[in-house]
Amino acid sequence: METLKTLLEHKTIRKYKDKPIEEEKLTNIFKAASRASTTGGMQVYSIIKTEDEKMKDKLHEIHFGMPMLKEAPVTLTFVADFNRFNKWCEARNAKPVYDNFMSFMTAAIDAVIAAQNACVAAEDQGLGICYIGTVTYQAKKLIDLFELPKGVVPVACITIGYPNEDYPQVDRLPLDAVVHNEKYHDYSEEDIDKVYEYKESLDSSKQFIEENNKETLPQVFTEVRYPKKMNVDFSNTLLEVLEEQGFMNNSMDE
Repeated sequence: METLKTLLEHKTIRKYKDKPIEEEKLTNIFKAASRASTTGGMQVYSIIKTEDEKMKDKLHEIHFGMPMLKEAPVTLTFVADFNRFNKWCEARNAKPVYDNFMSFMTAAIDAVIAAQNACVAAEDQGLGICYIGTVTYQAKKLIDLFELPKGVVPVACITIGYPNEDYPQVDRLPLDAVVHNEKYHDYSEEDIDKVYEYKESLDSSKQFIEENNKETLPQVFTEVRYPKKMNVDFSNTLLEVLEEQGFMNNSMDE
């Protein structure tokens, strides 16, 4: 039940105390990540630990100057990694066939599941975490920084440390909005009004609308936070990365 309590009380922590994380706790985090469910038992992901101050500075710059990357004692970057598995195949007289988009998705899902296990293990030990949302945006720069070979692509990143803040939990949609019984129930206009009613009623949401000079909260998302041009630009960048890292051979030709 303690883990359930941890999950239900989750908060994103962006400010950290100047206090190192004990090695035992870090080891527990890595062990928990490594026990995550994985496709076919392949475990096609790796974790890059960043503690060095110079590397933190570089990550801070790459991730658009997010302060938590300099404050947190540890940052973990989770990468989809078929490089290790491919080399194992080659060393055992098996030809690897994982240079396609499906293989990237397999490895990316493995990496994200491992990342979430790591987060729960961290919070269970009194630590705070923050997911960094710009990993795939900056994949090319992270590949260069970490010297990632072909078959390896960054997909998730978390900062970890002892919390130096205590913000209230942010809102979440009601369970009726996300849980479907047996089959997908499409949303009527009345459903949409109901499931977003609380979110739209929050003072923080109203402030968000006012600060951005918009009429509705969705306008803030579609026109300010995640506009089409940004999505298309970053989509093209990620597709280029997948091509360069060897995940876009979607042909049956040898």
